[in-house]
Amino acid sequence: MSSKDKTPVTPAVRVLRDHRIAFTDHLYAYEERGGTAVSARELGVDEHAVVKTLVMEDETKKPLMVLMHGDMQVSTKELARVIGVKTVAPCNPEVAQRHSGYMVGGTSPFGTRKPMPVYMERSILDLKRIWINGGKRGYLVGVAPQAVVGILEPTLVDVGIAGES
Repeated sequence: MSSKDKTPVTPAVRVLRDHRIAFTDHLYAYEERGGTAVSARELGVDEHAVVKTLVMEDETKKPLMVLMHGDMQVSTKELARVIGVKTVAPCNPEVAQRHSGYMVGGTSPFGTRKPMPVYMERSILDLKRIWINGGKRGYLVGVAPQAVVGILEPTLVDVGIAGES
């Protein structure tokens, strides 16, 4: 195994290990702006089971994270209504990186630089296994969705809408 094929030891991996969560490593060739369609294709899994981690903010610039199916979008209007704020919008990449400690495209919900409220699309729990970013571009971890709930204690929401990421 070459050094580029080794499992990265990211803050996310440390959190999973600290919580004794069983996970599998999945390295793939990262493509700029490829999103979950590329990772799903490279790993040979359904894009619906690839969960993206989105760093967003409300109108007061308070950050929050949303975990969403790769083949769906977040209805920011519905999310704002559900969580009781005026607006929710994606952070620009530099702000998202400051909040999470991860580069956009490699954002994991585990081991973030700053604690943020986490909102997870409820239907993710219907899946047996999900693939979620492990804290580095081109690296996903496979875990049971219940493990995510156990670590992050997200608020479950129904804010997904059909469409590409």
